[in-house]
Amino acid sequence: MLDEFETLFIQHFNDNARSLAYYLEKMQGYTASKKALAMPQDEVISEVKKSNLRGRGGAGFPTGMKWGFIPKNSTKPKYLVCNADESEPGTFKDRDIMRYTPHLLIDGMVIGAHAIGANTGYIYIRGEYTREAKLLQVAIDEAYSKGYLGKNIQGSKFDFDLTVHRGAGAYICGEETGLLNSLEGKRGEPRVKPPFPAQSGAFGGPTIVNNVETLAGIPYIINRGGEWFSKLGKIEKSGGTRLFCVSGHVKKPGVYELPAGSVTLRQLVYGTCGGILGDKKLKAVIPGGSSAPVLTADEIDVIVDIEPLMKIGTMLGSAGIIVVSEDYCIVKLIRRITRFYEHESCGQCTPCREGCRWMEDILDRIERGKGREQDLALLLEVADNMSGKTLCALGDAAAGPVISFVKKFRADFEAHIRGAKCPNV
Repeated sequence: MLDEFETLFIQHFNDNARSLAYYLEKMQGYTASKKALAMPQDEVISEVKKSNLRGRGGAGFPTGMKWGFIPKNSTKPKYLVCNADESEPGTFKDRDIMRYTPHLLIDGMVIGAHAIGANTGYIYIRGEYTREAKLLQVAIDEAYSKGYLGKNIQGSKFDFDLTVHRGAGAYICGEETGLLNSLEGKRGEPRVKPPFPAQSGAFGGPTIVNNVETLAGIPYIINRGGEWFSKLGKIEKSGGTRLFCVSGHVKKPGVYELPAGSVTLRQLVYGTCGGILGDKKLKAVIPGGSSAPVLTADEIDVIVDIEPLMKIGTMLGSAGIIVVSEDYCIVKLIRRITRFYEHESCGQCTPCREGCRWMEDILDRIERGKGREQDLALLLEVADNMSGKTLCALGDAAAGPVISFVKKFRADFEAHIRGAKCPNV
């Protein structure tokens, strides 16, 4: 399906790779940060721009451009924050990076901090990742002991301190301003924007928030060049490789690394992942974590990348691909997804707080065999009243899947309502 290519991450996903000794010997450990610290800040940012590295957390914003938003002459302290919350259902790639190659992430953060002029950094990790938080702390302690963190890093004049901050298991803290509020000890709820974090973020200072996979790609860009990284991608604007999390009804679920823009969903599901469990038919695919609008089995001949998926009305998001076979209840699935968002809504915005509850109640009624013909129109009306009407994207994350499920699988909902039960039972 693909020519041979060098994986940046997965080849190092083993228990030995988390040690400093392995990172130094097998992965050119901390040579990238040493090189970057000898470069002007603008040159580092320029190299990242050349790489076409786009944020791997969901938004897909160009990383180098984001770094360039930091004001150069600010008198306030600047901060680099790693978003390791990874709370999107269907997503589990960042966990493996932190579990197996924590020094790669630290190295990338040192480079990013130098590029934006930050002397303080935080890794905001979801509370459930207890193992990964401990492993990160071990790696940070190793880096401090050898001069890769702290004062005058590797003989330079640059200081950088890094702290692991554990969240408390709230989905909303994956949103960058909700994360920053939580980091400051406040209620984890999104902020009004503008100002954006690059102008006023953590503790009021200019702040960049990047995803784990995004930052872990930075050492490769500095060591091998932005142009090299860009050419790893097979589609315009998307450089490097991507980690895909595939779960659900496939024969070989797991984390897969492929060049950005190199495969279609069909190739990924039926080739890389070996097809559908039990050789059943495919019913649906959610391509970017549970917040992405669903695709039918007829829509999977699409390149798995940001713009191609946007063109057909969905999104790559966090690249959490959930595969659904023919005999799984679609109504049950969207009810479970909606229940998650109803539980995780911070409650700050009325359309999201009330809309999520309404949608969950309606879907629960349909699944229990108490649905009414007018419920489908009501679901779409409630979802429309949420879309684009909240401070953060959680409202859209809850509404988008409901709209797509009802429109694309309306017959399944109608069968539940007519039969007063799930037809799959």
